[in-house]
Amino acid sequence: MKPLLVMRGAARRGRRPAQAGIALALSFALLWPVSARDARPAHPPGVAIASAHALATEAGLEILREGGNAFDAAIAVSAALSVVEPVSSGLGGGGFFLLHDAKSGRDVFVDAREVAPRSATPARYLDAAGELDRDKAENGATSAGIPGLPAALAHIARKYGRLPLAKSLAPAIRIARDGFPVYPRLVDEYAERKPVMERYAATRAVYLADGDPPELGETLKQPDLARTLERIAAQGFDGFYRGPVARDLLAAVKADGVEWTAEELANYTVKEREPIRFRYRDWNLVTAPPPSSGGIALAEILKILEGWDLESLEPAQRIHYEVEAMRRAYRDRTLYLGDPDSVRIPVRLLTSDDYAAGLRASILPDKATPSDMLPGTLPPRESVNTTHFSIMDADGNLAAVTQTVNLAYGSGMVVGGAGFLLNDEMDDFALKPGTPNAFGVSGYDANAVAPGRRPLSSMSPTFMFGPDRIAVLGTKGGSRIITSTMIGILGFDAGLDSPEVVALPRYHHQYLPDAITEEPGALPDGVVQGLQAMGYRVENYTSPLVLMHAVDWDRRTNAMHAGADPRNPVGEGRVVVSP
Repeated sequence: MKPLLVMRGAARRGRRPAQAGIALALSFALLWPVSARDARPAHPPGVAIASAHALATEAGLEILREGGNAFDAAIAVSAALSVVEPVSSGLGGGGFFLLHDAKSGRDVFVDAREVAPRSATPARYLDAAGELDRDKAENGATSAGIPGLPAALAHIARKYGRLPLAKSLAPAIRIARDGFPVYPRLVDEYAERKPVMERYAATRAVYLADGDPPELGETLKQPDLARTLERIAAQGFDGFYRGPVARDLLAAVKADGVEWTAEELANYTVKEREPIRFRYRDWNLVTAPPPSSGGIALAEILKILEGWDLESLEPAQRIHYEVEAMRRAYRDRTLYLGDPDSVRIPVRLLTSDDYAAGLRASILPDKATPSDMLPGTLPPRESVNTTHFSIMDADGNLAAVTQTVNLAYGSGMVVGGAGFLLNDEMDDFALKPGTPNAFGVSGYDANAVAPGRRPLSSMSPTFMFGPDRIAVLGTKGGSRIITSTMIGILGFDAGLDSPEVVALPRYHHQYLPDAITEEPGALPDGVVQGLQAMGYRVENYTSPLVLMHAVDWDRRTNAMHAGADPRNPVGEGRVVVSP
């Protein structure tokens, strides 16, 4: 399909005149109630799931068929991805769960981000010369934070699900025990991480079980992981954070030279936070608050862009304004955002219409703003090895979930006896405050490492509520998550459905380095030349990929759509309509 940026004059299905952003005290979902005279259906005609793996999508559908709601299905999909996509997420990592309860209209953000252990201090990550030690930051136990994903699964089942946790985890347990076919990404990413993966006996026991690395088409079985999932299914939180699994975890990190305590494992808690809410044209958006930077950055970008009628602009001019909005949002990200339990974040200011208007006024119509004219620091490097899934059930409940272990295969270290890979999320902190380095890790106090802190993230699970349509979306992709989500939001605003939105070409700017990066061919040659004439540097990237998964429901036609990113051959989006 054509890139969104060249769809000038495309019909905007159901668009109303653009409106200014307004403050909302009530849930956005209540702005368009179904009245007795409203002929539109009150509930979706079926269910929709889009995820990064067909087995995970099927796990969620299985739970919905057994009477579960979107939140039970989210547990099933999350756990299944933890089995079939160890390159991106797992029980040893964390994530963000954005949930919408259709009956009450309530939205809640469940923060299951990893936390820095008590032993984590900046000095730990420096070498003898005082420079950042990349090996300690990225590999093994020193790179890991206390995992949060298992706590989220137990929390959501207890508070929001209809089914017992054991029922929702059953598909993942079965897949871990019986195995699944190895696919290309597992092979390719293993080759990239091979030297680290093969340091650890427990990792070799899983991934070299037959004597050689995973090969395409082989069946990967993970019996230890299945037993860990069974313990969580039987005991909930205690099945992971206390008892045999906790002892295995403590022993594994100690053997790699790191001290964690049983107390800090047992004291891990998920945090329920109020989402970021804002209005863009006819849409009310609900998205991720800190420690995600995504929601604030999206609000800043889109509020800046509301000052122009994007569809009336020539493509190069439109991209220019979008990039300048990205540049300013990412600059603010580096200065102000971090763990909201540890630093004061000016959320109201950064997401205000007045602030956006001031930033908009600083954008010249025909010239790029050099990033060095906007004081700030380099953004941290973020891995693209996250995963996202989107769910809508027949009652209208929604789940947008993004989870991660950071780098491919996380820290590379499997916990012996428990079968899961530990994350390497410590690399998402600014590990050497005040000193940017060649890898993009910058020094800024808001995201400095300290015991108990949660590292900043770009993960941006998002809901869109319109007068006639509801959409659920999110992406993997490290620092590109925010800009890819923005492109998805603009796609829905232009009237596209989920399969069309997830296929849109993508481009990105993150303040520093001062360059537009694009998928090959995302920007036509004439657009690139126009941007270069304004002073932009435009570069291609081929890897890593940004993958989006979205679902939507059009109440006018009562049609549901599910879109799994076509860049990912094992992903799947499915709609099942009730008979």
